[in-house]
Amino acid sequence: MTTSSTSFVSRNPADPSDVLGEFPAAGAPAVAAAVERARAAQPGWAASGAAARSSALTAVAAAVEAAAGELAALAVREVGKPIAEARAEVARTAAIWRYYAQAPYEPTGTVHEAAAGSGLLLTRRRPHGVAGLITPWNFPLAIPSWKAAPALAMGNTVVLKPAPEATACARRLAEILTDALPDGVFTLAPGGADEGGALVATADVVSFTGSTAVGDAVVRAATARGVPVQAEMGGLNAAIVLPDADIETAAAHIAAAIAGYAGQKCTATSRVIAVGAAQEPLREALAEALRTLAVGDPADPATVCGPLISEQARDRFERAREGLYAVASGPSFAGPGWYAAPTLIEKVPEGHRLLSEEVFGPIAALLSARDTAEAVRMANSVAQGLVTSVHTADLDVALHALDHLDTGMIRVNAPSTGVDFHLPFGGAKASGHGPREQGRAALEFYTSSRTYTLAPGHAM
Repeated sequence: MTTSSTSFVSRNPADPSDVLGEFPAAGAPAVAAAVERARAAQPGWAASGAAARSSALTAVAAAVEAAAGELAALAVREVGKPIAEARAEVARTAAIWRYYAQAPYEPTGTVHEAAAGSGLLLTRRRPHGVAGLITPWNFPLAIPSWKAAPALAMGNTVVLKPAPEATACARRLAEILTDALPDGVFTLAPGGADEGGALVATADVVSFTGSTAVGDAVVRAATARGVPVQAEMGGLNAAIVLPDADIETAAAHIAAAIAGYAGQKCTATSRVIAVGAAQEPLREALAEALRTLAVGDPADPATVCGPLISEQARDRFERAREGLYAVASGPSFAGPGWYAAPTLIEKVPEGHRLLSEEVFGPIAALLSARDTAEAVRMANSVAQGLVTSVHTADLDVALHALDHLDTGMIRVNAPSTGVDFHLPFGGAKASGHGPREQGRAALEFYTSSRTYTLAPGHAM
C-alpha cells in the first residue's frame, strides 16, 4: 500500500503487481462534513423505532450472506487472508448483524421505587449521536461490523474510517450498508491519519482498533473532548503449557495461533511458556507442527499462513528474528508476495524486543518456567494484557490461572486466537482502554444512562 496526500493504492499482498485500485482520501474537511450530515440524520434514525432498525440490520445480514463468495474473495485479494479464514469471517460478519438486529427490542432502562413517598424513578439508555469508528485491515469485514452494528442498533449514526490497506473491502461493505439504511446513517470516510484525526475531533463517541501508539493518541484526543472512547491496541499473548496437557493437541493449537493468517491477529500467540517437564516434548511437537503447517497462496483452501500485509511488515518480521536461535522454521513459499516462514525462537536474550513488542508476524518465543506460579508471573510480565491460553488437564491449575492472569481473556485448552461475538472482547493494561467491545457490553458503550425522577403532580 502506497499513499500520497490525496490518494492511496491498495495492492494484493500475495502479488504486489495486482493493484485493487487507487482510492482518493476523503480529506479532513470532508470527514467533518460527513459527521455533521450523520448528526443531522441521527434523530430520525433513533426515532424510527425498534422494528425499522431491526429490519435494516437484518437486511444487512442477508446481503452479506448473498455476497459471501465475493466478499471472501475480496478479503483474500486485498489483505491476503487465507480463503478458509476469509469465508469464516464473512459468515461471522453476517452472524454479527443478525445478533444485533435483535438489540433494538431489548429493554433500554429500569423502573425503581422512590426511597420515600410516591413517584417513579426511571433509568433509560439513549444513543450518543454520531459514532466515529476507526478500524484495522486484518479483519476488514468483521471488525467494522462488530462496531457499527451495535452502534446502529441503539440509534446512533456511524462514520467509518477503515485502514487504507482494506479500503476495497470497506467500500463493498459500505455499499451493502447504505443500500439497507436511510441517507446519512452510515458514511465511509477513507483515508489515513488526517481523516482519523478529523473523525476523533468531531464524533460523539469513538471506537478504535489498531496500534498502541495511535490508540494512545486517539484516547488522549477523545478524552480531552470529553467523549466516550474505547481502544483495542493489540497484545503480546502467552500460551502456558503444563506437563499434564495433551501435548500434541496443545502444539497444534499453538502452531495455528502463531502462524494462522501469518500471525496478523491481535490474539496471536507470541510467547510459549512450557512448565517443568513439558519443555522437551512441547519443543518437539511444536516444531513439527510448524514445519508441517501449510504456507502459501491465500486463495488455496489448504493454506494456513499466507503473506504479510506489506513489504514493511515482512522487514519488521525479519528484524525481529535476526541473530536469534530458531528451534524450528516452517516451510517458505516462493511466491511474488510478502511471505515469511513461521518461526519458533528459543534462548531469547532478556530485554529483546520479541519479549516486549508485538511483531504482528508468524513468530513466537519458547520460554520455560519451573512451575505454574512462575509461568503466570512470566505471562503477566509484559505491558500488554489481551489474551492468554492455558493448556492443562488439571481443573485446579486452570482455576488458578483464571484468578491470577491479568489479561482480558483467558482460553483453557484452546488457541489464543478465536473469539465469540456475543461475549465481551478486550484487554487489560496497554492492550485496551475503556469499556469492552461486542455482546451486551457494546450496547452499553454506544449509549449513555440517564436517570429520570417523576414526582407526583400537584393540583393547580
